[in-house]
Amino acid sequence: MTQGPQGPGWGPADGDPDGPDGPRHPLAPDALSAEDRADGGVGATWSERRRARKHARRAARRAKPWWRRLVPTWRMALGGVLTVLLLGIAAFVTMYTVVRVPDANAAATAQSNIYYYSDNKTEIGQTGEVNRVSVPIGDIALTMQHAAVSAEDRTFYTNRGVSLTGMTRAAWYTVSGRGLQGGSTITQQYVKNYYLNQNQNVERKAKEFFISLKVDQTESKDTILAGYLNTSYFGRGAYGIQAAAQAYYGINASQLNASQAAYLAALLQAPSAYDVDTATADGKAAAIARWNYVLDGMQKLGWLTPAERAAETFPEVKQPSTIDGVSGQAGYLIDIADQYLSDNNIVDPASLAAGGWRITTTFVKSDQDALAAAVKTDLTDKLPNTAKTRDVRAAAGSVDPTTGRLVAAYGGPDYAEQEYDDATRTDIQVGSTFKAFDLAAALQNHATTQDGVPITPSTIYDGTSARPVQGLPKGVSYDPTNEDHVDYGDISVRYAMMKSVNSVFAQEAVDAGLNNVRNAAIAAGLPPDTPSMNAADPSIALGVATPNAIQMAGAYGTFANHGQQITPWSVQTLSHDGQPTTLPAHKATTAFSRDTADTVTSVLEGVVTPSGTGYLAQGLDRPAADKTGTTDNNKSAWFIGYTPQLVTSVGLFVEDPTTHAHYPLSDVTGSRVNGGAFPTQIWTDYMSAALSGQPVEQFDLDSAATQSSVPDQPATTPSSSPSTTPSAATAGPSAPPATPSGPATPPSAPPQTPTAPSTPLTPAGPSEPGKPADPTLTPANAAASP
Repeated sequence: MTQGPQGPGWGPADGDPDGPDGPRHPLAPDALSAEDRADGGVGATWSERRRARKHARRAARRAKPWWRRLVPTWRMALGGVLTVLLLGIAAFVTMYTVVRVPDANAAATAQSNIYYYSDNKTEIGQTGEVNRVSVPIGDIALTMQHAAVSAEDRTFYTNRGVSLTGMTRAAWYTVSGRGLQGGSTITQQYVKNYYLNQNQNVERKAKEFFISLKVDQTESKDTILAGYLNTSYFGRGAYGIQAAAQAYYGINASQLNASQAAYLAALLQAPSAYDVDTATADGKAAAIARWNYVLDGMQKLGWLTPAERAAETFPEVKQPSTIDGVSGQAGYLIDIADQYLSDNNIVDPASLAAGGWRITTTFVKSDQDALAAAVKTDLTDKLPNTAKTRDVRAAAGSVDPTTGRLVAAYGGPDYAEQEYDDATRTDIQVGSTFKAFDLAAALQNHATTQDGVPITPSTIYDGTSARPVQGLPKGVSYDPTNEDHVDYGDISVRYAMMKSVNSVFAQEAVDAGLNNVRNAAIAAGLPPDTPSMNAADPSIALGVATPNAIQMAGAYGTFANHGQQITPWSVQTLSHDGQPTTLPAHKATTAFSRDTADTVTSVLEGVVTPSGTGYLAQGLDRPAADKTGTTDNNKSAWFIGYTPQLVTSVGLFVEDPTTHAHYPLSDVTGSRVNGGAFPTQIWTDYMSAALSGQPVEQFDLDSAATQSSVPDQPATTPSSSPSTTPSAATAGPSAPPATPSGPATPPSAPPQTPTAPSTPLTPAGPSEPGKPADPTLTPANAAASP
């Protein structure tokens, strides 16, 4: 054996049987079998070992249970994350490169909105020419700049034009159902206003994001802030900060102090809702809260000292000035259409203010003219032309109950003189017109009296004035009086509705359940947030709530439509620069059973009989169901009624034009004004004109209760002597204030044929001398409820 490099026996030797080179080392690669190398054994190459390990991992994974194989390995997870990350970076770079900063869009220039009546031909009016004067940053008070940053983007001076945390938070709020949350920076809002549009879609938001990054790199913060303030909408037709300063304070943008600036910054969130001169009580409270938020932010960011912040008081805002081109009824109808578009998130106020929209409404020109004419003929022309009588105001809405179309509305005599739209205001008590919901609640829920008697139109109640209501929670008392303190004795629900007897419906509502009463009103169509519609307050039964005239017309339309509810709507087509916008459908939902709705209609028909409070409506000479309403302090008077084709509400009230305080109608007319007087006359004349040429339709009622009827005149006379005044212990401090009362019952008998009141200043309802004995009482149904 020769000595080789690896030791004895391993070197080359002549005649060696292993070949000319002699035997090989057992670990040499070429001395290994192919199987050894494939398994990654000793002597395998790096690639062979790698393949072997991979083979082994696969074999081990195949050996695991199927459910374990569904779980990705860490290598798979890491690879997936890296792949997504790389793709995201590539997409970001591509988008940043592709998306370019465009030229200013049409929203940065003035345009007109054109509104049409339902025929799509007759023009109502035009708006939308932007009232804007762009000013440089040097002409915008520093306090206004600080207020805008405090209100909209407190990291404005340090962020890169976008806020990932804000956008993430906004997305989370939306997905989690916590409401819409703004996540845009001032730069993003400026880009949206100046370069893009208001469309809520992914493409626009993506462009906004990348353009904002570029704008932040190419434009100074002062340029961006000036552009934002010059393109933002502040309400009152003011587009831009200079116009806003003029509209709200009559000064230039350079003159704004901290308090004034904070309020204008607050308006950026909700321009119309936060206008304290026209907003509801809730809107004013929200505006003031937002104003405080802005000032607190200015202090937090070091722009106000604690002493300066504490000294700030809410600024005095001037009254809105008139808007050219929308005088007469046009401005009110346009306001209603705009509010519908905004409330239903179809078009936001800023987009409308930018202009370029063609809007076809549901308003019928002939119906609108007839409603305005009826108010003038039956109210304005009958009142002396004095400063005091000019404070009397009317609100009305007219709806097709089968479709929900708002065909006419009355918001005031002339938009150029009175800009406030009374048809949409929610601060006027509706009084006894609410009693329809009391009855619907009892019928729908199969309620019973305190004695367990089922409540139907024939159920008997004690109609004694100031009778304490039974069944209220401990410590709560309620004993409303009837109109003129008339004691009616035992009467049916149907008769009580005909006479609008407060004591009966105060008790009936408690028997039905006050929460059920509230739910019935909501089901009929009143918004859940209707002011003063509180189920904990027993006076809800008699109409202390303050929905607006259009909402009440829509709610009564639910009864006319056999229990099918459709919320009133006012825009039928919409387009911008020739591109149509899809509008929401108006599907009916079931609010009440047909039996409930038709029974309510049957009972309300009794109000239009010669002895009913709405007897003047007989002048319509068609089947009608109606209800009068008068508050106990006579601060409002209502009449709401319907035929199968049309439902209309009419309300009256008095408002001081300077303080906007309400005071009694009787202070103007010299005597009480009931719902059965001026409102009924307006309703009758309007409905006669609107329904002229249409066939006379009967109510298609499907209810056994419709078989019961009430004679026109009571069998005996009611007592007009006041009932005993309840003791202080009975009334208690918890008794609700401001109880609406039913319609008046003056001392003369009503005519069989409706006629106008003898004098315009002393309208009267039907007379009811003496104590009434409801002629529908029989031994079978005379079991009285407490």
